[in-house]
Amino acid sequence: MPIRTTRGRAGAYRGMWQWPLRSPARLALTVAAVVAVGVGVGVGAPAAGGGADRAGLPELPPRPSSRVAAPRTPEVGGPGTPASTALPPAPQTTTAPLSEAPTAALVVASRWATAWVRPPEGTTAEEWREGLRATTTQEYLGVLGSVDPTNIPSTVVTGQPRPVLVSDGSVQAEVPTDAVTLLVLVVETETGWRVAGYDRVGG
Repeated sequence: MPIRTTRGRAGAYRGMWQWPLRSPARLALTVAAVVAVGVGVGVGAPAAGGGADRAGLPELPPRPSSRVAAPRTPEVGGPGTPASTALPPAPQTTTAPLSEAPTAALVVASRWATAWVRPPEGTTAEEWREGLRATTTQEYLGVLGSVDPTNIPSTVVTGQPRPVLVSDGSVQAEVPTDAVTLLVLVVETETGWRVAGYDRVGG
């Protein structure tokens, strides 16, 4: 029969509240149900709010990173680059007045030019190079192995060597001959001054 009086409703409500207290099992079941309902409400509320935010507002682009990538050092010899991009520093030389040219270097330049001119007829190329050995660096003596001394235009040295450039450990001197003027490079080595190259100034 439906409850129609205030007292009847109060009695029904009191019966509902007293039901969990009538046994430990009912009390545990009631507590578990309340906790489950509370957890469900707490989880569903943020999810619903998040969906509303995504549905009502445009999605913002990701914020750019504040880190700046360090520039890469190009690899030497890499693709598209030369095999070597870093040259060693050039040796520092100090020029000196021509009057400070070492006498020993000028003597070697004169002796070398005297041995360089065209030798007497019948002299072999090996004998000609042997005459240059004492005043020539070992490296440059090998270069002179391709020279045919019979093709040398000069036959005699006609003057004293004249320094044109003096620097640390080297002297360039002009030596005149009857056909051309030689520009002789004399360098200081562990065994003394030696000729490391020459050129023809004129003739």
